[in-house]
Amino acid sequence: MTLPLFRTTLAVDNKYTIGFDPVTEADRGAETAIRAVIAEHFPDHAIIGEEWGSSGDSPFTWIIDPVDGTRAFISGAPVWGTLIGFAYEGVAIAGLMSQPFIGETFLAVPGRSTYRRDGGAAQANCTSGLVDLAAARVFTTTPALFRAPELAPKWQAIEAATRLQRFGMDCYGYALLAAGHADLVIEPALNTYDIAALVPIIREAGGAIACWDGTDPTPGGNVIAAATPALLEKALILVNAS
Repeated sequence: MTLPLFRTTLAVDNKYTIGFDPVTEADRGAETAIRAVIAEHFPDHAIIGEEWGSSGDSPFTWIIDPVDGTRAFISGAPVWGTLIGFAYEGVAIAGLMSQPFIGETFLAVPGRSTYRRDGGAAQANCTSGLVDLAAARVFTTTPALFRAPELAPKWQAIEAATRLQRFGMDCYGYALLAAGHADLVIEPALNTYDIAALVPIIREAGGAIACWDGTDPTPGGNVIAAATPALLEKALILVNAS
């Protein structure tokens, strides 16, 4: 539902009356297809999706972002992904990030986080193990997320304390952290469908992820993901002091 429409002439709608939040046929069609599969196999489970909202009432919840990174999608950049998270009693315990153009799949279930490309053998994800903030490679989608006066000092503190900063990765940045190619990802104001699938992918690879107040990020919020619990703790101290 997504790949045939990528890098094509595609109608783009805007969800906002002020600002820009794009949505396309790929977003809506992919979520419809995912919901149909879940409804067939797990009809009693709840579903939360970015495009079609919430349905059902169950301790088991599927959390869907059919195209995380729609701005990247409509720009032809292959850093978007389909996110499907699975939560039990509000905490994500399994997750999938699929990037079909590159042919990559990041998958986590309790006890393991794996990476597969083009149908090859699954390999274990493993974070970098970094504990030194000064050596960290940091992703955020855009520094513009920190434009608000209360947020700007937090990004400035992270930027000043770390070695390298890269932008525009969306969900792909979190996947790269799980695979050991980045050390921190920080973003404010995430929705549950932006992050739930990525939580177990990072945790089962040895990483740590939390909201800035230390709570579980499955419901969304201001989020930091880190290669290790020690690095997460240092980043949280820095952000909360800024």
